[in-house]
Amino acid sequence: MPLLTDLGTALWSMTAKAVAPFNAKADAWVKGRRGLFDRLEQRAGDLRGCLWMHCASVGEFEQGLPILEAIKREQPDLPVLLTFFSPSGYEARKDHPLATHVDYLPLAGRREAERLVHLIQPKAVLWVKYEFWYHILHALKNAAVPTFLVSAIFRPEQAFFRWYGAEWRAMLRCFTQVFVQDERSLALLHSIGVKTASVSGDTRFDRVSAIVDQQQVLPLALAFHRAMDAPVLIAGSTWPADEVIIAEALGRMSTPPRMIIVPHEPTAKAVEQVMAQMPAPAERWSTLDSSHHEGAQPRSPMDRSAPDSDPLYARTLVMDATGLLARAYQHADMAYVGGGFGDGIHSLLEAAAWGVPVIFGPRHTKFAEAQGLIDADAGVEVRNAEDLARVLTHWTREPDVRRLAGLSAQHYVADRVGATERILPALREALR
Repeated sequence: MPLLTDLGTALWSMTAKAVAPFNAKADAWVKGRRGLFDRLEQRAGDLRGCLWMHCASVGEFEQGLPILEAIKREQPDLPVLLTFFSPSGYEARKDHPLATHVDYLPLAGRREAERLVHLIQPKAVLWVKYEFWYHILHALKNAAVPTFLVSAIFRPEQAFFRWYGAEWRAMLRCFTQVFVQDERSLALLHSIGVKTASVSGDTRFDRVSAIVDQQQVLPLALAFHRAMDAPVLIAGSTWPADEVIIAEALGRMSTPPRMIIVPHEPTAKAVEQVMAQMPAPAERWSTLDSSHHEGAQPRSPMDRSAPDSDPLYARTLVMDATGLLARAYQHADMAYVGGGFGDGIHSLLEAAAWGVPVIFGPRHTKFAEAQGLIDADAGVEVRNAEDLARVLTHWTREPDVRRLAGLSAQHYVADRVGATERILPALREALR
């Protein structure tokens, strides 16, 4: 019996319900699962024979999207069930046009898992990077549903490779095929007897390259960049810990770059805090009319001939909109990617794909691309405000060095595209 898994799931559910009255995210997590099976019952006829793609949150969805897009180009009538573990993932993609139905993943025991699989009767299942749910995986295996884990990456300290990891190893054996990002992950799986694995690479490289290929300009970000003859830093997916360090670093600099900052969770409170912290004048993205400013003329930071009251010439632009960051990076000279002073960095590749050198905090050991960009002289780890000020000063004063780092970042991404094409044959076979 999966005692550890069931205990962990029960504790997670109890904790979420206990804190829900005091935490908006936990409240959404709990409420979103109410009536879940009723909703699936109503859509069961539309979903039977579907491709089911499950993701933890938005980042994993973006990772799986190149595969989903490729399959839908080939089979446009194929029904798709898209599920998320997190409320942020669900809310961001609940209306995605490629999905027949979008919902939460149920916290399922054995009976609920069997009911779920019986309801939707998927033709194939695609789980992205991680998310291991014992009863659902075993229900899929028992129903002989081809199930694939894509863009997975493993580390020796994970439970799969520990003496107490029998339940976790059993979940790995439920997958028809495990597509891993690197040879190290493959070796780890082989060491515990998992032979249905192969190296495909990381589909995130395909996704960010596709975004670059679309060449969709953000007019306001472009106008902000062109308005002054000064480099622009985009600080993306920042948390309060990042914002404190950014504010202190910019305060240490004699000529700091102008900045577009994108809080990871742009709530009204978070945006107000950022506005108060960062170099003034600061403006909100939502209050500016991009079309009004597209004709702005560049000026030197020392030129006072243009009206300082014009918000386009602000020092800081706070993006209080979601879903734009991956495109915004094209209008940056350098990027700071948040999360490295918390649970872990967010997507470095979104910036790197545009040829923008990246800066990030020290908590990045779970992200192979961080060390890859460091080794390519395209990324820099900072541990405090002093480090950040030093890097920003260097890149501001030495534009050729900065551009070379950006070119290295672009090459790093371009050299690693192709994971989707390595995964598709197995998925096509399952969907025949």
